[in-house]
Amino acid sequence: MPRWLVVEDDVRLRRALCDALEARGVEVVACASVAEAHAALPGREFQGIIADVMLPDGNAVDVVERAMAYPVAPTIVAISGSASPAVSFHLAQMGVRSFLAKPLSLEALERAIDDALTRPPDLRPQVRAAVGRASIQEVEEQVRAIMVDEALARAGGSRRKAAQLLSISRQLLQHILRRRS
Repeated sequence: MPRWLVVEDDVRLRRALCDALEARGVEVVACASVAEAHAALPGREFQGIIADVMLPDGNAVDVVERAMAYPVAPTIVAISGSASPAVSFHLAQMGVRSFLAKPLSLEALERAIDDALTRPPDLRPQVRAAVGRASIQEVEEQVRAIMVDEALARAGGSRRKAAQLLSISRQLLQHILRRRS
């Protein structure tokens, strides 16, 4: 069963978010602060995180930084009624897949989750930032290494499952791994 982390300080909205996710057959861990989210992250794998941008003891950046340090990167949806453009931009650079403005509707939440889970991330900002700083070969190697590591983490170390996630043959994956050694 997929597991999601909900980080929202408003009690009523947190309960509504949890109910919406549970209706999708998702196990939910609910938190009201950055500290609670940091305590919930270790030892658990989350498919996704819904995080309020502004929290009483910090903001979603604190949660996203910690979550992205784990072997499997979760899909992240940020919600806010007052996020600054700078914080929103920083979160997008960190891998946040969807943003929702408060007040939000259940339909908008469902669309944002579906979109975040199915749409591949926009790599253009990172690739454009690499121009003049790294060669095409260096960028390709970095992307390949990150994708292979992520696929292996999501597949629990199974090369067969990782190859399926990457839509490549197991033999090609083994070749890639041998070249890294």
